[in-house]
Amino acid sequence: NSAAPSCDCVAHRFGNAADHAERVRRYPSDMTDTEWARVRPLLPVPGWLRGRGGQPEAYCHRAMLDAVRYLVDNGIKWRTMPADFPPWDRVYAFFRRWRDHGLVKEFHDRLRARLRQRAGRDEQPTAGVIDSQSVKADAVVGADSRGFDGGKRINGRKRHVVADTLGLLLAVTVTAAEIGDRPAARVLLHQVADVHHQLALVWADGGYTGNLIEYCLTVLGLVLAIVRRRDDLRGFVVLPKRWIVERFFAHLMRSRRLVRDFERSTTSAEVMVYWSMTMLMTRRLAR
Repeated sequence: NSAAPSCDCVAHRFGNAADHAERVRRYPSDMTDTEWARVRPLLPVPGWLRGRGGQPEAYCHRAMLDAVRYLVDNGIKWRTMPADFPPWDRVYAFFRRWRDHGLVKEFHDRLRARLRQRAGRDEQPTAGVIDSQSVKADAVVGADSRGFDGGKRINGRKRHVVADTLGLLLAVTVTAAEIGDRPAARVLLHQVADVHHQLALVWADGGYTGNLIEYCLTVLGLVLAIVRRRDDLRGFVVLPKRWIVERFFAHLMRSRRLVRDFERSTTSAEVMVYWSMTMLMTRRLAR
């Protein structure tokens, strides 16, 4: 390793990243120096650095993050990773390790807490908004995790999300498109309530009516408030609170990897949503 590493990531300081040449940042998805300064203290500590075994990482953490961000932002295939990034199989191994060990969610949650503090809010939200989004699935998606949404007439998968009042992601689950909103909401809201104990109110649209309201109140201790659209309204109308999660979906659609579901597993599809939101939050922190 060189005596004076050019980067201050743990792979340069304690690993073997200095054996490789420094990458020149040139893409819009690359983190700026200001973003990196905000992000570096929030990164999870690798297992090999905590005495859990494994070899020290051989590639710069910043280059790895930029490579995953490039893939999510531009929607490329793993094997078409540009040559100035680390080899695609090493980037995919990094992505898979962060997915399987929950590191990307840990990183995402730290960014969300920092943004909420910056906005003068408590780290734990007290209110949220739930909704779903159906997207077409690529041919690599197996029949066991895809379905047909008759309402949207989409053959693919459905993303069920809960966002806070700032439009930041609290939880996401990906199912086949044929799964209804209410059955998926039971599982999703149970996950959210277990993590965010101060959450007391969740807004939803008319698709979440029925016994789900009583279930949330008696089992989860949540008030599920239905925001309905009046029948006399015509054209586009901004509905109270529901616009927050609609804007959230609009942010996801700016990441080309999420315009269509290209992931073989629903776990990878959920992780891609977290990666997309980390890009949004790091840019907000750098302002």
